Amino acid sequence: MNKAVNDGVWSGSWVAERLGVELLGDPELTDLLGLALRRNPKRAHLLVSNVLGKHVPQSPTVVYGYGFTLGRRVRELLGTEESRRAVVLGYAETATGLGHAVADGIALAPYLHSTRRPVPGVATAGGFEESHSHATSHLLLPENPALLAGEGPLVLVDDEFSTGNTVLNTIRDLHERYPRGRYVVVALVDMRSAADAGRLDEFAAEIGARVDLVAAASGTVSLPAGVLEKGQELVARYEAGSQSSAAPSGLVAQFPAPLKDKDAAVAPDASAEATPSIETTPSFETTPSFETTPSPSPPGARGTARPAPTAPHPKNNRVTQADLRWPRNLPDGGRHGFTPGHRIRLDRALPAMAARLANALPEDATRVHILGFEELMYAPLRLARELEQIVDAGVTYSTTTRSPVLAVDDPGYAIRSRLTFPAHDTPADGPGDRYAYNIAGADFDAVVAVIDDTADTPELHAPDGLLARLAEHTPHVVLAVIPSYVPERPAMLPDPLRGPAFSSYAPDEVGWLLQDLSDVTLEAPTEEREEAIQSGGAHYAESLPVEYQPSEQYQQLFHTALDEAADRLALAVGAVTELVLAERSPHPVLVSLARAGTPVGVLMRRWAQHRHGLDLPHYAVSIVRGRGIDANALRWLAAHHDPADVVFVDGWTGKGAITRELAEAIREFEESDGITGFDPEIAVLADPGSCVKTYGTREDFLIPSACLNSTVSGLISRTVLRSDLVGPHDFHGAKFYRELAGADVSVDFLDAVAARFPEVSDAVTVLAKELLAADRTPTWEGWAAVERISEEYGIHDVNLVKPGVGETTRVLLRRVPWKILARAGAGADLDHVRLLAEQRGVPVEEVAELPYTCVGLIHPKYTRGATGADGKAVAV
Repeated sequence: MNKAVNDGVWSGSWVAERLGVELLGDPELTDLLGLALRRNPKRAHLLVSNVLGKHVPQSPTVVYGYGFTLGRRVRELLGTEESRRAVVLGYAETATGLGHAVADGIALAPYLHSTRRPVPGVATAGGFEESHSHATSHLLLPENPALLAGEGPLVLVDDEFSTGNTVLNTIRDLHERYPRGRYVVVALVDMRSAADAGRLDEFAAEIGARVDLVAAASGTVSLPAGVLEKGQELVARYEAGSQSSAAPSGLVAQFPAPLKDKDAAVAPDASAEATPSIETTPSFETTPSFETTPSPSPPGARGTARPAPTAPHPKNNRVTQADLRWPRNLPDGGRHGFTPGHRIRLDRALPAMAARLANALPEDATRVHILGFEELMYAPLRLARELEQIVDAGVTYSTTTRSPVLAVDDPGYAIRSRLTFPAHDTPADGPGDRYAYNIAGADFDAVVAVIDDTADTPELHAPDGLLARLAEHTPHVVLAVIPSYVPERPAMLPDPLRGPAFSSYAPDEVGWLLQDLSDVTLEAPTEEREEAIQSGGAHYAESLPVEYQPSEQYQQLFHTALDEAADRLALAVGAVTELVLAERSPHPVLVSLARAGTPVGVLMRRWAQHRHGLDLPHYAVSIVRGRGIDANALRWLAAHHDPADVVFVDGWTGKGAITRELAEAIREFEESDGITGFDPEIAVLADPGSCVKTYGTREDFLIPSACLNSTVSGLISRTVLRSDLVGPHDFHGAKFYRELAGADVSVDFLDAVAARFPEVSDAVTVLAKELLAADRTPTWEGWAAVERISEEYGIHDVNLVKPGVGETTRVLLRRVPWKILARAGAGADLDHVRLLAEQRGVPVEEVAELPYTCVGLIHPKYTRGATGADGKAVAV
């Protein structure tokens, strides 16, 4: 509603004329804001937004557009990368829809709004008071508490920024628990006084963070001396005019049609005592009756006091219900968090839901109003906006509210009428009145009440309930009920598994975020697994290869390789750990990608202890190519640590498939769970594929732990992900091969490398400085080489090309190899590869121009027995 809707009169002029209140600032302020009065001990006047969709019916496109545009401005301010790390927080009840629209404009950020509705089973992650509010305290109830724990910007959205107390109190409360470096305050209007204007910068300096402000318009409210007392006296006089009334309860300050100027006024409320700044009940008491004869009018008042109609609307009143078929498990709003993934689901479902709503409307309707419900602002707004696109009728939107405001029937006053009805959602602060403004007298052909199912109670359908109140002023009332989203309460994720009960590592060396599947038979012959994998009949993570039992000759090769490579390994471990401490976090949480990353993670932890006296947390998690990282493990980590401190660790890179897999998995996880802060950059011992920037070396050399399977990795199998074994709330699985304890060299490997730490300490210092100063931008040379090899050898599948010493070893131990490409002149680094290739009858082909020391080729289009280049069986 704008000035033209109110007969060309600014909807703040009535208050301005009587109290001397002025809006100073941007010229559009009078289009955005009107004025009204309320009983409040701190501020009698109320700024009433014409574009918020709360008190004043407005086009949903206009309402949504203002919020969305503010979101776009925030995204421009932050930039794309910072926007990906941001979280948007809106304020209940007034700004829940506005905050949602801002988050949509940013597009990359999850959204959460405060709430005044406690939800059983959902823990409170925070809360704050609103100093000028009539209502109860704000609660923060994110489904995932880690939503507030990231280090990215926090964007706080409210309808107006006046004193700034509410926003600053919120930031102060959250900053103590979840400190971050940047905040952005967003409001439709910035109405700070000159005295309040400098507080934002002072506050930012106080907490040591940057605080920006984005608003659609700015100005100040000029208040003459004594305005509070004048306003309270004016409200009291108008209330006094209704004291002797005698009409049905709740139907106050209403009119059946737009009114002409008359010398009388509406007085909706009975007198009440001034309430404290945080009130749990409305500031006005409901008038028990309404007189049919107008009361005497205060001097200078315009408008006519009229009785609320006691007879039904002359048209055929009826209440029907529309089944929207709201998508299953899609949140109805941001009370518990709303992710970009949720927004995409809603966007897809809206056209069909709006069509169902349109079918429930009368064919001849020309004026349709969508009425949301208190905090439920966003879903009704999006439905209204979608409906506006597909029907010929004019569509407007507003919502019910807890806020009691004086209604005066005058085109120069923002609140022309008020419907009063009992609360119908069993509020935590007890029963009380609720309100809908500017609905009565608007001549809507139909009003669609959109509520959540928590509020679909007998009180809603009662003779004095909201539906009955609406039916007295429109011939058609349509009820649309949306399921109120309540987070599922998954079984508590267990604590990490630790040795010696699970793995041969000491309990403080690593915690395994896995479930123990040791009692399940998962092994299958290598050839059988390969055929199933390549045929598409099974995923490699659904079974395990039979554990390779090394011969005495092969074990000797391992020990020789370990003795020769220990210095080089210790140097790389020290260098990559120093890079992590310098660039990633001074107190990192090491998270190894099981299982090749686990020995490296343990060694990095030992280096941090040796060199810096740090006792770093270390966990091992599962990541599966094509299936992503274990999301439950990420949830556990986010619940126990700051995601920004997590550093993923692996042994080496090949072509970079897992690097890409992790980046995509983290992106999807952020969208689905709203948890941000995890950095997908992997820290590795060796990066021959040039896939990462955090590494100890880019040489392709023999890392002895690649020579063996479980017997060098704590006797733990590779990880398993199979739907019949791993439920939606389970960690991925793995086996503990206790029976192989006699061949276990896991701790021997760690001790041999850690013993060299003192000897390489000075060299690590030099190497770390060189790496920190170097350009370590990934070139992805390895991926390009793999693509070339795949085509040259007619494989046409990069997943069957395994570059590097470590990956080639895995091919020989776990898969069906076709041939091995070895760099001409490669020496002892390939002794174990040559032995394994000889044992399996696999040819080793020397190649002059090879970017890796060796490359293992898995047999393409494998069928059992076809292990040779000609597709025929080769004796082993």
